[in-house]
Amino acid sequence: MDFFELLAESLNALTLNKMRTALATLGIVIGIGAVIALISLGQAGQKAVQSQIESLGSNLLTVMPGAATTGGVRGAAGGDTTLTYDDAKAISTSPEITAISNVSPELSRRAQVTAGRNNSNTQVVGVIPSYAAVRNVTMSAGTFITSNNVDSEEKVAVLGPQVVSDLFGDGADPVGQSIRINKQAFRIVGITVSKGGTGFLNQDDIVFVPLTTAQNQLFGVDYVSTISLAAKSADVMTEAENQVVYLLLSRHKIKDPANADFRIFSQADVLGAASQVTGTFSALLSGIAAISLLVGGIGIMNIMLVTVTERTREIGLRKALGAKKKTVIAQFLAESIILTFVGGVIGMILGAGLSLVISHFISLPFTLSFSAIVLAIGVSAGIGIVFGLYPARKAADLSPIEALRYE
Repeated sequence: MDFFELLAESLNALTLNKMRTALATLGIVIGIGAVIALISLGQAGQKAVQSQIESLGSNLLTVMPGAATTGGVRGAAGGDTTLTYDDAKAISTSPEITAISNVSPELSRRAQVTAGRNNSNTQVVGVIPSYAAVRNVTMSAGTFITSNNVDSEEKVAVLGPQVVSDLFGDGADPVGQSIRINKQAFRIVGITVSKGGTGFLNQDDIVFVPLTTAQNQLFGVDYVSTISLAAKSADVMTEAENQVVYLLLSRHKIKDPANADFRIFSQADVLGAASQVTGTFSALLSGIAAISLLVGGIGIMNIMLVTVTERTREIGLRKALGAKKKTVIAQFLAESIILTFVGGVIGMILGAGLSLVISHFISLPFTLSFSAIVLAIGVSAGIGIVFGLYPARKAADLSPIEALRYE
């Protein structure tokens, strides 16, 4: 029996009971579809996070205060209040710092922002003009925070587009109008260009105010949350980090670097941590989806065992007429592979479509990798071989005489 004859016989056998064939294929369709969709969504999420982090600024270093210790219990990094505006000024003006091009001290807090009857709980960030250069902020209307605003502690605000939408509606131009932050009136002087993002990574859901205004009038503190630094190039990132570490250790009168009351993170550190988290999450989801493939494979094996039982007399007749054992194995194995291969292709299309729809609704970039396609086809064919081999061998091992007597 040649290949095309074997294929025709297998297709003919599968079409005799279309409902059973469809139900057997369904398990593989669901399994492959789930794996493809989850892999695609995982990769899309990873790209979205990477894009958001990279959009914060190129060659970015972030200095954060160390962990606060209360009652002998050490908290999370960033919980202390050891960084000041003067630290940022020292980094900016020190002749020892040669690898840094821009310095941006920031004070970030969440606050209630209102405009008329509308209100929003959003991120309020106290900044100086260099923030725009360090964080790649561009304006769609008005101006960003200026040096005069900072020196005079003016109550002016620059809004992200999400805040504009929440407080004034889509397409509004509120420049010149007023909002209230923690019940204090601020005049809107600018609107930033949208950067996108969701949740804590939404860089459009931010209100910028002068750093001195945030410290002295809004929140009543004398420290900053972070100091962002732009290195002159990617080649001097390590040198820039070392220069800042030595300067801050000297300013804070700390001799042992192990006791530093601050931490410095680079974009590579943040990207690596984010990629590890999203990669682990994607692998976990794919592992869960793979369980449905196992269930689908067992379903294929059960259907093929039933088929062997129903076709026992046919098998006996074939063997009595001289059919070899390998021919019987090849036919039943071919039926199993066709079932799983077709299911794999349908599942791949279903998974890609599902990923496209979900990505659209949750604003993620649609991603379908070549490896996911190879996985779909390879796994489906592999399941057909693994779970079809036992029924095929069982059929081939039947005795012709016993098979012909089977009722």
